[in-house]
Amino acid sequence: MKKQPKTTMKTPDLSSLSAAELRLMVAQYQAVVEEQNTSLLEQNARLENQKSKLNEAHRRIALLEEINRLLKTQKFSASSEKSKFQFNLFDETELEVEINTLLGALPETDDESTSIAQQRKERKSRQRGFSANLVRERIEHQLTELEKAGASKTFFTKVKEELHYIPAQLKVLEHWQEKAVFTPEGDAQEEQVVAAQRPVHPFGKCSVTTALIAHVISDKYQYGMPLYRQESKFKGLGQPIYRNNMAQWCMRFGDTAKPLLQLMREVQNSSNYLQADETRLQVLKEDGKTAQSDKWMWVTRGGPPDKHSILFEYDPSRAGSVAVRLLDDFEGVLQADGFSGYSKICRENNLTRIGCWDHARRKFVEADKSADSKAKAKKGTVSKTDVALSYIRKLYRIESNIADKTDEERLKARQEISVPVLNEFKLWLEKNAAKIMKGGALRKAIDYTLNQWQYLVGYCERGDLKISNALAENAIQPFAIGRKNWLFADTRKGAEASAACYSLIETAKANNLDPQAYIKHILDRIAVADTLEKLEALLPWNVELD
Repeated sequence: MKKQPKTTMKTPDLSSLSAAELRLMVAQYQAVVEEQNTSLLEQNARLENQKSKLNEAHRRIALLEEINRLLKTQKFSASSEKSKFQFNLFDETELEVEINTLLGALPETDDESTSIAQQRKERKSRQRGFSANLVRERIEHQLTELEKAGASKTFFTKVKEELHYIPAQLKVLEHWQEKAVFTPEGDAQEEQVVAAQRPVHPFGKCSVTTALIAHVISDKYQYGMPLYRQESKFKGLGQPIYRNNMAQWCMRFGDTAKPLLQLMREVQNSSNYLQADETRLQVLKEDGKTAQSDKWMWVTRGGPPDKHSILFEYDPSRAGSVAVRLLDDFEGVLQADGFSGYSKICRENNLTRIGCWDHARRKFVEADKSADSKAKAKKGTVSKTDVALSYIRKLYRIESNIADKTDEERLKARQEISVPVLNEFKLWLEKNAAKIMKGGALRKAIDYTLNQWQYLVGYCERGDLKISNALAENAIQPFAIGRKNWLFADTRKGAEASAACYSLIETAKANNLDPQAYIKHILDRIAVADTLEKLEALLPWNVELD
């Protein structure tokens, strides 16, 4: 290969150039330098733009991967909020000593003869044998005459108990009405007939008893059995009862019970502490709404001491005006999640609003489930999610230890133990918020907790308040289970009937009454409850069932 000649750049002889030529050459060099600088700036700008886009793409990919992990966990994993990778960052023994020291300094009440641990042990002990309230039938296994011939005495010993099932059955009640004929003397044409008094049916002309109606309502709303399944059940018992008829009974019961439910609402709003929540409901035929659009079932729980009620209310809207209508005459503390629909009633009625730690904890649990499993598996590492959950766990641990105490004792424990933990937790949240990627599950959990902080700490201001809105959520669970079975309501009237039935069933359970027996009790008496006193006698806290 022929070697290329080496070229060198000759430096111009500046001494031979005139001043004008020198100025021209300097100007040309400056123009080239400026052009190169401009090109470099444009290139750097393009690189920065590409770097920004790349970082945004990486952030978006990380968020999508996080969402994908969370969706997979929600679909295929257990729904429990307990975290398997949650470190216990707090010394439980130290916490127990701290709580016991505080509570030990309080005056002992009459019902504190046993420790909290002993009380819990008694509550958790499993019942042996069958309930003493069940009807018992004695079955005797006798010796033959030959086998006991010559015995000095015989006796029986109980060797076992067996639980027996008596299948349901339908029977027809024939009502025969006795009538007496009175004939005035000498005037056979002026006969008078007097008939025996018949019980008044709440639905007027109806061919089924109140017991059967109560059973249908209980099966659907307490046990989640759709009417088409009940239709098959009754057919198997020898008498078809069609679902359309049963649906009419439920709706007529809802209309009949309206005065009683209104009275329950007045009693509930007369208290100073309520919990509220809402859940979706599909109603196919709603004016101005499509069948696929969300409608809502609102729930409020609370009431004066020993007069607790759980009231459901259907409304196609989730606007704040619904809360205003339901809580118009309520004055006190309202506990709810972060939904903004309760802000209007809190402003207008000057209500004290407190939050729900269950909702805050749930967001951290979701962040834990959506985290990268490989990063979580590293030994000796503690994630920020684990730290946050441990703080929340400590708050719940305190509440568990003081659950059996009086309101005054709970308030003292919260002020002296829970408040310092809350203050420490808030400082940790504020310190770590900026270190976490925006849009991620953990950052959303931290932002939600900080935004709701003034409401989340409200439970520490009184001893009777709850740390979470769990009681209201628990009241919604039977509705959610039933909704999975019967799926939707056909009309608004059906949704309102469902609200009435769930209200009475859940309120009966809250007052330790059998729901089916309570509904029958209402049906047997509400037709003649024509005064306020008679209506008040049907309230669950005024009822004693046989």
